[in-house]
Amino acid sequence: MKRLSSYNTKQGEAINEYIVSLKNTHVTAAQIVSHFENREIPVGRTTIYRHLDKLIKEGKLRKYSVDGIIGACYQYVDDSEELQCLLLKCENCGELIHSDCDVLQKIHQHIFKAHTFRVNTTKTVFYGKCEACSNDT
Repeated sequence: MKRLSSYNTKQGEAINEYIVSLKNTHVTAAQIVSHFENREIPVGRTTIYRHLDKLIKEGKLRKYSVDGIIGACYQYVDDSEELQCLLLKCENCGELIHSDCDVLQKIHQHIFKAHTFRVNTTKTVFYGKCEACSNDT
């Protein structure tokens, strides 16, 4: 397992392992707390928040907020990835989908080159309907 942090406690290692296992998906701090509670692994809420903050500062985790989602979302950042991500949010069911699509990344490049405007990729959200909700109509 790739080491995320110099945090050498069992709780820190457990948090690292869980976050790395999620790869390209997002998680909230509340979901992390629930994960450990459901498995009866003693990791305190404060420990989780402190560890998340540390991982953000180390550049191993991205943090973003999206309308309608309670609390911030976090996503593991692999060393081979750039810190860019577009989010797709379903206006019907609220599903949040990460899109690391090359075509969409080119939009950021175009906006910067043509308009000298740098898009904040941690706050870029496209709203619409997910596949399941689109099929329901």
